[in-house]
Amino acid sequence: MADLFDTIGLDDTDLRRADPRIAAAVRAALGPAKTVINVGAGAGAYEPGGLAVTAVEPSAERVRQRPATRPAAVVRGVAEALPFRDNTFDAAMAVLTVHHWHDQARGLAELRRVARGKVVILTIDPAFRDFWLYDYVPGLVDLDAAQMPPLDVFRRALGPVEITPVPIPHDCTDGFLAAYWRRPAAYLDPRVRAAMSSLPALGDITPALDRLKADLASGAWEKAHGAVLGADTLDCGYRLVVSR
Repeated sequence: MADLFDTIGLDDTDLRRADPRIAAAVRAALGPAKTVINVGAGAGAYEPGGLAVTAVEPSAERVRQRPATRPAAVVRGVAEALPFRDNTFDAAMAVLTVHHWHDQARGLAELRRVARGKVVILTIDPAFRDFWLYDYVPGLVDLDAAQMPPLDVFRRALGPVEITPVPIPHDCTDGFLAAYWRRPAAYLDPRVRAAMSSLPALGDITPALDRLKADLASGAWEKAHGAVLGADTLDCGYRLVVSR
């Protein structure tokens, strides 16, 4: 997995900037925690300021991208084998990363083990299909089914959890898969796609991109999906999972 993230997302500091509205939801979920472990931290975009954060990340490239303004202690490692004692941290967080773990159940158990308080996870519900991009790139359905943990996985690993939708703003500053739901032409930009993980994982999607480009030019996309253009936020299947 470290090798994967050494080759994709090379524009993280530009295209994968924390969206402040999503960051606020993550921070609120952490509650009164003072010490936090951020697992699969990437470049640390969602690490809350003012807290003692320990970041765990396997990719040297992602660690290199961390701005100096993020003062977290950084440990190279994986979720499945966290090098910390039980109950070391007040809380644990993992943002859009669980689907990349080799052993998701073990990684979640590790988060539960090292956190004496809440575990906060931003993930995607693989059962969610109401996003127009799936119409153009149906391979995303199989990819989600293969790598995104069903929500019951979190309940089994963490015990009682609260699961709430995280609406995606139309001007989301974090360029993950659904960030451009109201800016469809952005998906035609190879630099935008390269900052994601899902689309590069599918390989050559040229036919899908050609169809999207043609539909944008002809007005077919707007005819089919134009209702979203009047929305400020959209539910694209992103969920905040918080252990009670």
